[in-house]
Amino acid sequence: MSVLDTHIAQWRAAILRGGAVSSDDADELESHLREQADELVAAGLSEDEAFLVAVRRLGEVNRITAEFAREHSDRLWKQLVLTGSDETSGARGSVPLMLGFAVAAAVVIQIARLLAGIPYGLPQWFVVNLGFFVLPVLGAYFAVVRRVRPRLIIVLAAITVSFGLAVNLYPFEATSQTQILVALHLPVLLWLVAGVAYIGGELGSSARRMDLIRFSGEWAIYYVLLALGGGVLLGLTSLVLAPIAPDAITPVMEWILPSGAAGAVIVSAWLVESKKSIVENLAPVLTAIFTPLFALMLVAVVASYLAVGIRGDFNRDLLAGFDLLLLVVLGLVVYGISARAGRVSRFSDITRLVAVLAALVLDVIVLGVLVARVGDIGFTPNRVVALGLNLVLMINLAVTAVLSVRLLAGRGTAFAVERWQTGYLTVFAAWAAAVVLVLPLLFAFA
Repeated sequence: MSVLDTHIAQWRAAILRGGAVSSDDADELESHLREQADELVAAGLSEDEAFLVAVRRLGEVNRITAEFAREHSDRLWKQLVLTGSDETSGARGSVPLMLGFAVAAAVVIQIARLLAGIPYGLPQWFVVNLGFFVLPVLGAYFAVVRRVRPRLIIVLAAITVSFGLAVNLYPFEATSQTQILVALHLPVLLWLVAGVAYIGGELGSSARRMDLIRFSGEWAIYYVLLALGGGVLLGLTSLVLAPIAPDAITPVMEWILPSGAAGAVIVSAWLVESKKSIVENLAPVLTAIFTPLFALMLVAVVASYLAVGIRGDFNRDLLAGFDLLLLVVLGLVVYGISARAGRVSRFSDITRLVAVLAALVLDVIVLGVLVARVGDIGFTPNRVVALGLNLVLMINLAVTAVLSVRLLAGRGTAFAVERWQTGYLTVFAAWAAAVVLVLPLLFAFA
């Protein structure tokens, strides 16, 4: 056996001995571990170094490997445990660094607000560039804490600048539909660019892409919590100021609300990395609660639409709601699969499959309505984007359903579902880029 095989065999024995991980789940975890280790060896690391880094990235089994390491004085296992918690105490856990970038995001958004003349108006350029005021700062934060290579920083900066030039040089009409669609899809692209910095440019690694997906979901949880707390703070501030300085409420909100919203983007990212244990315990619980509820709701919606059909009041807002619902279902499926190790539940697998199948049927119904409307009225920018997004979602859901059936039948693994979803990030990125860069050209910026 090679050095790497020996270490992996020891590691596998360690996680199986505690009884918290089944043999099937150990197979999936080992697949992740070998993929990571092989990539790191190919990148020039020794097998010892590759094994250490790969195990740390798994994260979920650090507690089990720590218990094993206490009984083995081998230097490799001691290094794994003693240095495994250092990451959050260094640059990633640096409060001053986080606060510095949060303040930078707040300053940028305030400069943009003052230039735009808000609240006296909301210029189109401000709406289109809203993502540029915060997300590149987030990308810079990741570049620092992840110690991203200078060459990758230059590439990501060039991509960001290219997007900025394109959307600001395009001669959009005053009432342009394509400009609104660009404003909606550009933040997705900028988030993915920042995400590349988060994973250190390791786009070829399924495990690292899964890290980005998991981070995005956990970031959203923290951001919502911060937003709720900020809403309470602003409400109480208004209540206190109302009797003594009612005219000061609006100026205070103009300064605090944008600054807080922008700064919270950075603070949430820091919380994900520094307080992992909290959200890692919370997110699986939320997934376990809401996946069955969404499955029931989707089944009821599909049954209703199959019974009565979609009527004439199927408008753009309702379509956006459907697409958001489908994306939420995908998010629940992805996070449920990623948190499956050590928590295998046939009931959970079945409810995820039911949610996916119901979402797939709903997507097909919506696509049928969209195709019929295009046949009656023709193509518009909104219809092209709606058709494209729903086709992208339908393919994803269809393959996910097949892989989930194979998983339940014992002929597939959860890792196959996870790998499909992480690989599909490139499809979502390509679609968003097409909307931002190509769609305005196709419709002459109308």
